[in-house]
Amino acid sequence: MLQHADFYPTRNESEQAMFPRQEPVIHSRGAQQTAGPLGKSQLDQFDRDGFLWFNGFFQPEEVDSFLGELVTMAKDPNMRDREEVVMDAGREEIRSVFAMHQFSEAFDRMTREPRIVDMIHQILGSDVYIHQFRINSKTGFSGGGFEWHSDFETWHSEDGMPKMRAISASIMLTENNPYNGPLMLIPGSHKQFVPCVGRTPEQNWKSSLKSQSIGVPPRSAIAQLAGDDGIAAPVGPAGSLLLFECNTLHASNRNMSPWPRANLFFVYNSVDNQLGKPFSSPKPRPEYLATRPQNVGRGF
Repeated sequence: MLQHADFYPTRNESEQAMFPRQEPVIHSRGAQQTAGPLGKSQLDQFDRDGFLWFNGFFQPEEVDSFLGELVTMAKDPNMRDREEVVMDAGREEIRSVFAMHQFSEAFDRMTREPRIVDMIHQILGSDVYIHQFRINSKTGFSGGGFEWHSDFETWHSEDGMPKMRAISASIMLTENNPYNGPLMLIPGSHKQFVPCVGRTPEQNWKSSLKSQSIGVPPRSAIAQLAGDDGIAAPVGPAGSLLLFECNTLHASNRNMSPWPRANLFFVYNSVDNQLGKPFSSPKPRPEYLATRPQNVGRGF
């Protein structure tokens, strides 16, 4: 297993100060940067804020079938017992589903959608592969929230991702409105790495995917970063798209509305940023949570 140098130490016993990221946000340069679908103002915005929102990027009918597959899965007892499916604490509703692109041609095709992949190539400046695929679902009245966190902090600690060179593309399968627990992001937070306190327990993912306690930044850091540029919570219809940088701090509230919220996430990682030995975890997480180097190939 690859052993990378650790430029982002985290999960120690005591709180450590945040510090600046060690690599650029926009990795492409020159002609490669200007050849893609994103204009200079959009690239500047992504560099500044750590995310881009595209209201109604897809037509609702383009994503209806994906929501239908999730509903069908929720009714299938065999599927609910798969390790890729994370149920809520009461095992009554699906909270997350991972790696559906590996057993669904429709989901696999969507991960290769040129309208998304071309933007990812433009930002990351290389071929990419799917590091992680997931659907996060919140049922009406009872869907649980997600604590503030940086995805990169988890992927670095528990998967061995060496650098900040990954992007999440989140497609809204239902309307995201102010009441059903939309994703909240702190603009500009991707420019700082916030070390987290506490050692990673053995097989931490079995509990953290239901309720995260390890890998949660100190509240003082959240308050400081949110105090600079506030908090954004993009809302829009089904088919809207959110691209956000792997180190952007984000969270979401519990869904107390009657309306369900389901979002699809593709995590694109650069082929030049392949995983190695976890930096702060006893063992790597399972393949359905983090694609390992030997299974990457040349990317796309």
